[in-house]
Amino acid sequence: MARIALFGATGMIGSRILSEALDRGHDVVAVVRDRTKLTRTHPALRVVTGDVLQPTSVSSAARGEDVVVSAVGGGHGNGPGHLATAEPAVRSLVAGLRALDGGPGGTRLISVGGAGSLRVSGGKRLWDTAGLPEHALQIMHASGDALEYVRTVNDVRWTIISPPARIGPGPRTGTYRSALEDLVVDADGESRISTDDFAVAVVDEIEHARHIGERFAVGY
Repeated sequence: MARIALFGATGMIGSRILSEALDRGHDVVAVVRDRTKLTRTHPALRVVTGDVLQPTSVSSAARGEDVVVSAVGGGHGNGPGHLATAEPAVRSLVAGLRALDGGPGGTRLISVGGAGSLRVSGGKRLWDTAGLPEHALQIMHASGDALEYVRTVNDVRWTIISPPARIGPGPRTGTYRSALEDLVVDADGESRISTDDFAVAVVDEIEHARHIGERFAVGY
């Protein structure tokens, strides 16, 4: 049983990670900005107020936990003028873990990354695909910047998990495939996964720690 601090627990992905972790018997501290948005109750769930962009919030939530998981989205809002939060969030998470008494110690960091920097056919990156809207490109590159930053970190046991090109509600099959730097595509050339199965991959990584100091991608 792991002790998990989860940021982004009310989001599309974070809510599924929360359910998957609780269903598997883990203890979860859900860190939210607005407690009224998380109505679920569970004996192994504690809800606290905090902000992933504040290292003090990270330190407070991480104290005594085995793993800090961030399922915070890569962007804030959906229009011009909104700032992508991926890199500031990862920097805050690392700073918060470093500020713990005695440093990060054995507390791990698992963060949901982006798909934009994954390799596709021809050796290009997904973000090189023609026709992508500017706002999507900004979020993709912000997630790429977050990945490049965390790759410079050697005193925190980090993992970045990138989704496929398409992720959304769907059934939990309990199956997925993974790769390190390549976009995962199925036999039909589609890159997709349900949020429930993405959550399975995240909790599998919490339990088995197969990708310390790595980014990996999942999909069907």
